[in-house]
Amino acid sequence: MLGSLRPASSFREAGGVGSPRLLHPGAWWAWAIGCAVAASRTSNPLLLMLLVVASSVVVHCRRPDAPWSGSFRLFLRMGLAIIIVRVVLQVAFVAGQGNTVLMPMPGIVLPTWLAGIRLGGDITAEAMLTALYDGMRLAAIIICLGAANALASPSRLLKSVPAALYELGVSVVIALTFVPQLAADIERVQAARRLRGRPARGIRALAGAAMPVLEGALERSIALAAAMDSRGYGRSGHVPLSHRRAISTALLIGLVAVCLGTFGLLSAGIASWLSLTTVVLGSVTGIGAAWVAGRRQIRTSYRPDPWHMAEWCVLASGILAAGVFVACDMVGVTLSTATYPPEWPTLPLIAVAGIVVAASPAWTAPPTPVSRRSAPTPESVPA
Repeated sequence: MLGSLRPASSFREAGGVGSPRLLHPGAWWAWAIGCAVAASRTSNPLLLMLLVVASSVVVHCRRPDAPWSGSFRLFLRMGLAIIIVRVVLQVAFVAGQGNTVLMPMPGIVLPTWLAGIRLGGDITAEAMLTALYDGMRLAAIIICLGAANALASPSRLLKSVPAALYELGVSVVIALTFVPQLAADIERVQAARRLRGRPARGIRALAGAAMPVLEGALERSIALAAAMDSRGYGRSGHVPLSHRRAISTALLIGLVAVCLGTFGLLSAGIASWLSLTTVVLGSVTGIGAAWVAGRRQIRTSYRPDPWHMAEWCVLASGILAAGVFVACDMVGVTLSTATYPPEWPTLPLIAVAGIVVAASPAWTAPPTPVSRRSAPTPESVPA
């Protein structure tokens, strides 16, 4: 009986949920994109807030101890700023829409040769609710994608890029590391200012931290350029010109099809089945072209990230969350809240179930390993 039991090391190698390890970054990004698609299909403020809460819970439970993992707070602030800017723009330009006047304000209408834009006007409940719901939807999308920035390591994501898209993947990963590195630089500069007895909050602190952050970004870009040059970045293999053009054309067609299909899924006025078909065909074309191109380019990866059952669970949770919201839109389940006239938002149970599935990686994903810096030492533990 004891011989049939698997040792703990075998369970870790199999990717068990109980073994501390870092999840594959592709699984986190697929989950985040699924949550973002779900947020784009609704204007219900209750559902949007639940999606933000689900993303926050997952980040809180499975965020690794790394400098780039603290960028989620920056995305939360960015989402709040998006809502405020959207409401202010609504008040400034199209505030007069609706009949429920909250505050009478003066306004003017520009002439037709200036597009007839209306400046100011009575602040109505309908216009304010429309701006609030639109801002919350965009903020929820940004926060869901920001969760992937806090959960997935950009350098580990680059290791999973196919060989044919390695150069493009380097550019994308460098772009994705901008916000996490910026958040880490700001925290470092604020800590240094506090140690020197200088204010770390306010306009004066922001002005004083601008130059150190800019200097750090410049030094990092120079070091990155030197490292890429020393590793032969940008070299081209011996591939025939006709073969290279055919693969590039197929990749471009697949990418355009995926972008058009994604835009259709995010838009409410386009048939969902047509958009989903375009995404599937574009993905198949792009993956096939990348596979053919990768066979002619030999590129190895040191200790590649495994893909086990935990990765499939996280991937399935994002896909199911997006699928529930898309299916609700297809069968006629109302996921939006009317503003003309204003109505109380409802809470469809099937959509709530999809959000619960989206929050499941907080328990299905393996716990992150504790870094040596944060691990308690025998000297630090009180007797």
